[in-house]
Amino acid sequence: MLLRHIRYFLAVAEYRNFTRAAEALHVSQPTLSQQIRQFEDTLQVQLLDRSGRTIQLTDAGVVYARYAQRALHDLEAGTRAIHDVQELNRGSLRLGMTPTFIAYLIGPLLEKYNRLYPNITLNIREMSQERMEALLSEDALDVGIAFNDTHTTDIETNVLFVEALAMMVGKSHPYAQKHTTLTPHEFEREALVLLNEEFATRHYIDRYCRQHGIAPRIAMEVNSISAVIAIVQRSALATLLPAAIAREHTELCLVDLEPALPRRTAALLLRQGAYRSAAAQAFITLALEESKAEPDGREQSGE
Repeated sequence: MLLRHIRYFLAVAEYRNFTRAAEALHVSQPTLSQQIRQFEDTLQVQLLDRSGRTIQLTDAGVVYARYAQRALHDLEAGTRAIHDVQELNRGSLRLGMTPTFIAYLIGPLLEKYNRLYPNITLNIREMSQERMEALLSEDALDVGIAFNDTHTTDIETNVLFVEALAMMVGKSHPYAQKHTTLTPHEFEREALVLLNEEFATRHYIDRYCRQHGIAPRIAMEVNSISAVIAIVQRSALATLLPAAIAREHTELCLVDLEPALPRRTAALLLRQGAYRSAAAQAFITLALEESKAEPDGREQSGE
């Protein structure tokens, strides 16, 4: 059995067609068919059902594909390990991050990382936590920054800090200079611009409103944090976002609520047992060190 047999089999399993798989592999279709036959003969089992109009995996093929894909991931991790430069003179880091962190965390953290390790190429992707966990499990990401409430068992977390959600308004809003604490009834009268339900932040807000019997006045829903900030700065609408965002935007003013909005724990997400490149380990170390600071709207974990 050769590594190319596994790659050929996985290509056919993906495309469910010998012609398309052969084109993707840059081999002839007869060569591909012959190699797959040899592979099945070696394993003494039929992996592919060729009787229909499209290729289907047999039960044995389904099981073997799962293990074969996992083996290829491990081999690719091994290749990265061999070529990894521990002095960080070259390398890459694949980082996933939920959208709210882009608004206030990513800039300072990545500026310092790039200053310390200028030869490391960063690939940064904004995505939902569910998508992030899936990509970590598939070894398509090195590190994620999201929340501590993970959805899969093969993801481990390293707590960074506790993030506070807060109400904020623009400087022209009547509550901007009042330094007052709003009751649920007072808050209920405020017109809001909120992130839509694609965002984890919105789920926390909706849960808070349900728990306290609040029917929020939602004037606008958007799918961009920058849009929320721009609208609040230029209108009489209020919003609910991580309190740390107000620190980055001096045109925003915090307004206290009672009961207070929920807090949530930010964390580094990693695949359990995954190889940690030097670039990834350096990022993890830096992120944990930076999380010891306590800027406005953030608290150290454990307090």
